[in-house]
This record gives sequence, C-alpha cells and structure tokens, in this order.
Amino acid sequence: MSNAFRDQLLKAGLADAKKVKKVKKEKHQQKTQAGKHAVLSNDASSLAQQAKAEQVARDKELNRQKQAELAQKAIAAQVKQMIETNAITSKGELGFNFVDGKLVKKLYVSNKLHDELSRGLVAIARQAEQYQVIPAQVAEKIMQRDASSIVLLNTKQQQPDEDDPYADYQIPDDLMW
Repeated sequence: MSNAFRDQLLKAGLADAKKVKKVKKEKHQQKTQAGKHAVLSNDASSLAQQAKAEQVARDKELNRQKQAELAQKAIAAQVKQMIETNAITSKGELGFNFVDGKLVKKLYVSNKLHDELSRGLVAIARQAEQYQVIPAQVAEKIMQRDASSIVLLNTKQQQPDEDDPYADYQIPDDLMW
C-alpha cells in the first residue's frame, strides 16, 4: 500500500494501525524471502545443471572407452581365429631367418614353404609367443585389422625392367647367409 492511500484508510476508519503494520510486515517478509529464494534457487539449479552436464560428459567418455576396448578385443579375437584356422603346419629341417622387432628369429620349415616365404606366397604371423605360417591372402586381411600381428610378408617379386643392366644376373632364392 502506498503511504497516501494507507493514511486515507486510517482517517476514514476502514483500517486500524495493527492491521496496517501486519500487512506491511507480511509484504516485507515476502519480498525478503522471495529475494533469498530466487538467488538460492538460481545458484542451486545452475550448480545442479553444471554437475549433471559434467556427469553426462564423464559417462559418454567412459562409454566411448568401453566401446573401444570391446572393439579391440573383438579384432584380437578375429585375428586369433584367422591365424588358427589358416595356419600351415609343415615342420621341416630347413631354417628360415626373419626379423621380429629387433630380434632375429629362426623358424624351421620345409623346402617348399621356404621357397613360398621368400617369394611372398605365405607369411609369418605372431600369435602369443608362437609364430605361425599362413597364406598371404589371409595375412593381408589380418593386416587390415591388426598390422602388428604379421611379422613377415614379403612382397611378390616384380618382373625386372627391360633396360636393367643386371637383368641377366638373377639372385638365387635359396641363398643362405
């Protein structure tokens, strides 16, 4: 109530001083409480929204990491199965040397496999701590999924150029060092 209107009601006898004070006090309390609650509710709601947004972002990141781990495990399982099903088991007495990282390894194979390894028809794949000989087509499919599983895949030799001066001097495939 405005002061002029309040004074007029008091003079006319339509309102008494106690009622005017009570109304004034109630209005003051409503204003102060509304102001406090508005500020508190805005701060609390903004903090709650911010916390919820951060939680959603963390959940998305964790979900993405879990999906990546599952995809990695699925690829590893596919590679393992491809190596196991296509492994060529032909032990021989002829040693074939190859490089795995910084180490030189030796795998004993037959004469036919030695020739195919050197020509790039078969490849050597690592499975756990063992080495398996697999066909080159399977090795190429494995390389698309996980290139670190293939230890050796020689490229097929191309025909020499016609103007190559050393074309008449062929390097023997069975050359041992």
